[in-house]
Amino acid sequence: MKKDLILIVGPTAAGKTAISIDIARKIAGEIISADSMQIYKYMDIGTAKVTNDEMQGIPHYLIDEIYPDEKFTVSEFKKLAYNYISKIYNKNKFPIVVGGTGLYINSLVYNLDFTKTVSNSKLRYNFNKLAKEKGNKYIHELLKEVDKKSYIRIHENDTKRIVRALEVFYDTGKPMSESYNKFREPNPDFNFIIFGITMDRKKLYKRINSRVDLMIDKGLVKEVKGLLDMGYHKNLVSMQGLGYKEIISYINGEISLNDAVELLKRDTRRFAKRQLTWFRRDNRIKWINIEEYKNKSDIISKIVSIIENDLNI
Repeated sequence: MKKDLILIVGPTAAGKTAISIDIARKIAGEIISADSMQIYKYMDIGTAKVTNDEMQGIPHYLIDEIYPDEKFTVSEFKKLAYNYISKIYNKNKFPIVVGGTGLYINSLVYNLDFTKTVSNSKLRYNFNKLAKEKGNKYIHELLKEVDKKSYIRIHENDTKRIVRALEVFYDTGKPMSESYNKFREPNPDFNFIIFGITMDRKKLYKRINSRVDLMIDKGLVKEVKGLLDMGYHKNLVSMQGLGYKEIISYINGEISLNDAVELLKRDTRRFAKRQLTWFRRDNRIKWINIEEYKNKSDIISKIVSIIENDLNI
């Protein structure tokens, strides 16, 4: 039997966290984070991680789950998310997945089988070596010979995805583009209600800029220095996240603090734009433009009414 699953998605700084907590309070829900940065311990300010006070007693999962130097995959996210969904249902509560990491969301809303994920480190090493020795154009042309659709879809400068497509083909004998034909098959395990939180682009960008300023005021530089002092080096996936790589450049004397802040604002705005583009592809999402409502209470009332109607609660 399918389980009902509520998701709240959208760009960074749109207000997903506060809205989701109010929704959870109204419908007896608990929250599962779908944020690829909030999953790390010690990384609080730069990830805009929800605080205990902000949670208002609502349990949150997949926050502070791993250390900054631990590997964490989409497959692992899906496995843990499924476990927490079951745990929440066993408490007679409603699971609410909240976040802006598109791959995490896709792992739940689409029928993706991660048990068949290809991983061939030798092939990957060889193609990366070719890219360094002969350039991206060379390996991009190699891809054209074996997977024309992926060649067209992947930009010549995107080394990582070109190498991945070549790795898949030479490991399986099948082009990666074949798997994309089934990429958007809905996940049969759930009945989804997906809300997208949005607003005017200029106002969103203004909120992003203000949030970055607040992060600096709260001590983002101190947080990043603390992580470096603990031995978490700049090349870690976690330390390459927004808010960390820019401040590391400042700490290392490569740029001024002002330049680091402006770079972080710019990159976060670009990230928000990519998030919107990503989620706009899913026509199941019920978009909530928060500017169309007088206040937050009206937003919550609208979302709760949709949930109650769709789930008959």
